Amino acid sequence: MGTEPIQQLEEIIKKSKDILIFIPQNPDGDSIGAAWAFYFFLAKQNLSPTIVVSDPFENISRFDFLPRPKKLSYSLSGARDFILSFNTKHNEITDVRTERNSDELRIYITPKQGSIDPRDFSFIPAKFKYDLVITLNSSDKETLGKIYEENPDIFYEVPVVNIDHHISNDKFGQINIIDITASSTCEILSGLFQNEIDENISNCLLSGIISATESFQNKHTTPKSLQLSAMLMDKGADQQNIIRHLYKTQPFNLLKLWGRLMAQLKWDEELRLAWSAVSIEDFVQSRSKPSDIPFIIKKIQENYSSGKIFLILYNESSEKIKGVIKFSDVEKIKNAPQIVPGGEIRGDIYEFSIDGKNIADAEKEIIANLHKQSLV
Repeated sequence: MGTEPIQQLEEIIKKSKDILIFIPQNPDGDSIGAAWAFYFFLAKQNLSPTIVVSDPFENISRFDFLPRPKKLSYSLSGARDFILSFNTKHNEITDVRTERNSDELRIYITPKQGSIDPRDFSFIPAKFKYDLVITLNSSDKETLGKIYEENPDIFYEVPVVNIDHHISNDKFGQINIIDITASSTCEILSGLFQNEIDENISNCLLSGIISATESFQNKHTTPKSLQLSAMLMDKGADQQNIIRHLYKTQPFNLLKLWGRLMAQLKWDEELRLAWSAVSIEDFVQSRSKPSDIPFIIKKIQENYSSGKIFLILYNESSEKIKGVIKFSDVEKIKNAPQIVPGGEIRGDIYEFSIDGKNIADAEKEIIANLHKQSLV
């Protein structure tokens, strides 16, 4: 990674005031730690950052031990104004008033003379209210979910800084800081922020690194990630507190659901596939919900280091099956639609629905497709 993009980042931040921080929908710990850290880094410089993620996410509760950013939004509502413009060259406007009822807002315009020619009106969007967009841990714009789907123009009208460690990154920013040798996006930020890191920022960054490396135990752990983690601890990060909250303190309902899945876990040696199924009764008895599934599949992955593919199927209703697929090699998640078409990539997992099949039939079909695709 060269120094030029880093210098460009420093320069564009100096020119900005209102800054958006985007992270993937269904964000993992690296995304959350990076976003929180960048927020506090910018706030220290008296800038006005806002974190935006596509939907409220359950994973955030695991990071309640970290300081919480004040500006965290699930939509970009109000990000730009729309202008109703009237050409007054030939006919001036003498009065404008509005009237609001339950379903609409009416604007009454009184011309100086005669009637109004509709051709004198135009309705145009104003500039976005933000000076800069920073995307973190997002290999492409689609990973951001509805934030991108509902606001694609912002990526063409506002400068974008794209910071990531995935080899599959599309380099969609005007400034791209991509380091595929890094264990995590938090590791990249640790190097960028070194002189500005305080206790809050260090705890956020170390939480992301620990989450991405599974507490320095997986293959993404490198000498550099260990070196930077030591630097973060020198800056005030509490490693033991982070590990306790991320790995040793789990809500009882999640532990119950995890236990019920593990009791039914199956293994395919050829595919290195671990999979299980959740019934409606499992959710009821454990007092858990489908939104807990991404957390559970990650826990299964952490406990099966030899696994390469992880699958959970569950009944959303008696007539509908949903599922989640996760790969140990995160780059292979882009191939998941070949296994079960019509789903959606959400961060490092693939979520899908299947109609008209029971769980047993869905299992057979998915496993057969995995063998055909040779994604191991």
